[in-house]
Amino acid sequence: MKKQGTSKRKTDAALVLRPLGAPLIGEGIAMSLCLVPALHFADGTGWRILAASLTTVLFGALLLWTLPRRTALSGTTDRRLSYLTVAFVWLALTFFGTLPYLLSGLQLNSDAAGFSLFNSHFSISFSDAFFESMSGLTSTGASILDAVETQPKSLLLWRSMSNWLGGFGIILLVLAVVPTLGLNKYSLYTAEASSADNTGKTTASMRTMVRQTLITYLSLTAFFIVLLTIAGMTLWEAVNLTFSNISTGGFSIYGDSIARFTATQQYILTAAMFVGGINFALLYNFFTLRWSKISRKLDQFGFYLILILLSVAFVVTALHRRCGFAFDDALRCGIVQTVSVVTTTGSVVADTNLWWTPIVLLFLVLSLCGGMAGSTTGGVKIMRVLILLRTVRLTLTNRLHPNAYNPVRLNGYPVSNDMITNVMVIFIVYVITMLLGVLALMLCGVDATESLGAVFGCITSYGPGLGACGGFGSYAAFPAVAKWICSALMLLGRLECLTIIIIFLPGFWRNR
Repeated sequence: MKKQGTSKRKTDAALVLRPLGAPLIGEGIAMSLCLVPALHFADGTGWRILAASLTTVLFGALLLWTLPRRTALSGTTDRRLSYLTVAFVWLALTFFGTLPYLLSGLQLNSDAAGFSLFNSHFSISFSDAFFESMSGLTSTGASILDAVETQPKSLLLWRSMSNWLGGFGIILLVLAVVPTLGLNKYSLYTAEASSADNTGKTTASMRTMVRQTLITYLSLTAFFIVLLTIAGMTLWEAVNLTFSNISTGGFSIYGDSIARFTATQQYILTAAMFVGGINFALLYNFFTLRWSKISRKLDQFGFYLILILLSVAFVVTALHRRCGFAFDDALRCGIVQTVSVVTTTGSVVADTNLWWTPIVLLFLVLSLCGGMAGSTTGGVKIMRVLILLRTVRLTLTNRLHPNAYNPVRLNGYPVSNDMITNVMVIFIVYVITMLLGVLALMLCGVDATESLGAVFGCITSYGPGLGACGGFGSYAAFPAVAKWICSALMLLGRLECLTIIIIFLPGFWRNR
């Protein structure tokens, strides 16, 4: 019996670890692309990037080729292993994503002590590297870098590329990897996109859906790179800024984010953020002129558009009348910054810490809402906000007409009670997690205002917070423990909390 138990644990471990192989190989190949700027700009990081790339690829290949393939499992066991696998994939990608930061000669304006390997010292702490890696891959955009322009070009491309991979990676991992493990509704995000919102499913084939999504993502990336180049950006700027804005990640190659660019260039980047916040299946149907698939499924998009328009109108008016901005500047800053917040991109066009307080509070609420389900944005998603608001309206209506049948509808179809319950649970878990996060950061010695801003910035994937970590600031001054808490919040927010929390339930580990 003891041998059987040991054998089963080894088999389960193999089933969890083997799927990490392919993503790690892909991440290592992506790292190798950073050799191009390393050689072109001669920043001296070529061999370091090569070492990081080879290490990641070899480790992924070792997992893929030495561990046995999966065997048939019971539904309960298979679902539990799927949760573990997806959590481990994100952690593994983040862990190996630290290698370019640790090896490339990154310099910080902090007193964090490094550590040595083979008699050479890393220039940053592992806490800082893990924070930056997690922020990039979860497309959060929060940073511990104060002097971005002085960093090696290869590292800047890796930051932008990690945003781009993270923006698409969450869709790819959930829609492609998880279904092969036998869990079609592993993520509540995917479950709601395919059931409550039928725009989240263009075909019956999951593989076809992933292919369509990837084609759309690649096409939009190429389009905006060309458009920004035509608008006057260098190819280097256009590639990096497109990667980080189409993915709604927000990393920049400059310390002032996108503030230095022309109005035309900023508007193009805003268009990239806006498109990144739209459901990719809806975009594919739009670009392929499949009107019958989207004509009755635009509730999310309509609410997304109205929310942006109303918010922009308020912010522009407030900037012009209360903050003394010239109307042209108020219009530009209002549009760019509001779209950045709603899509949880985090690109910054001005120091919002100096703006009227009601605007800052509005931005916190908007970042929590996020963009459409099936997009690259963070937050709780517009679809859930819409369902919650319609549930509130229905509850009030039923108080006046208790015998009437008025179900909550989305895209013209009734929303199930299970879906409404899921939406409410997500909101409750988000609120509780955020409260605990604020408390934890305050116990680490972070100011109350900065704690609140950091929690909103990390769990919603927006990035910038309030105070020192808001506007053009960074998280560099946060204690190491606070950075680990923020990293955990990024992962919780990107995987929508329940995916991680369920792993820590006692019942998760019981044999069934």
